[in-house]
Amino acid sequence: MTRPIILASQPMNDYAENVLSKYGECRVVSEMTEDALCREIGDAVALVVRGQAPVTAKVIAAAPHLKVIGRTGVGYDTIDISAATARSIPVVYTPGAGARAVAEGAVTFMLALCKMLPYWDEELKAGNWNSRYGPQGGDLDEHTVGIVGFGRIGKILAELLAPFNMTVLAHDPVKDPETAKRLNVTMVEMDELLARSNFLTLHLPENAQTMGFINRDKLSKLQKGSYLINLARGGVIESLDLVDEFLTNGHLGGAALDVFNQEPPNLKHPIFRHKNILVSPHSMATTRGAMTRIFQSMSDDMAAIFEGKKPKFVVNPEVLKS
Repeated sequence: MTRPIILASQPMNDYAENVLSKYGECRVVSEMTEDALCREIGDAVALVVRGQAPVTAKVIAAAPHLKVIGRTGVGYDTIDISAATARSIPVVYTPGAGARAVAEGAVTFMLALCKMLPYWDEELKAGNWNSRYGPQGGDLDEHTVGIVGFGRIGKILAELLAPFNMTVLAHDPVKDPETAKRLNVTMVEMDELLARSNFLTLHLPENAQTMGFINRDKLSKLQKGSYLINLARGGVIESLDLVDEFLTNGHLGGAALDVFNQEPPNLKHPIFRHKNILVSPHSMATTRGAMTRIFQSMSDDMAAIFEGKKPKFVVNPEVLKS
């Protein structure tokens, strides 16, 4: 008798394979496209979603035996939740498992940008020791950071920034004054955050309300020479063209992007010519420690579905039987 399939958009770690192989044969889709998923998901009882795999209504319709979808991360914007819910398919995800890794990534980018590490590295390797007498790097000390999105990641970031003697501002439609007070964070409206921040770091979800949230008007309100850091989703910034423009005219002192609206991005875009931009391939949440926690949380919750138990983290809990 043919075993059911556990289909994954990218390889899983050993823990997840060991847990999920009890319920089917683990396979990786040949291509991370809608067509490939539709072709290969027919016998699948579970789907593991890594990266930008397009789990559309068409893909879900092509999987008559699908019992659970697992997402390795907190963002599930590439999954048609309505289509899964209509089929009573729970979508489990892993909020918080990679939060500290992302927050650490934000601090790393902030330091690398203001300390001009890529510039010094390039100059010294080119033999230009005297570059040290030219441009000067900056500091986090006595500067202001604006955190947009004061959820798990934003709160951990505020904790990590405490030793740097920074003023920490945050904006979030969901108010948490007790945590803000404990972390010495001032909750402000967006216009005030923009006007006061030297570093603007984005940690908000991508949805209908946040698409293009960082636009020309908001960037114009930042102080000249401020730094923009995006470790959220690419779509929360209106366009790469806009960031390129503000880097070119000097209004932005630098930018760091871990995420892009199109992934992978078009590397011919002029934004990639700037020396004061740092980029990474949506990798700040995929450290060894984070991925260990993410795979464990996801696969344990997927196993709970197979065993008729309640998972810890599910996007659409209304589909669970009481």
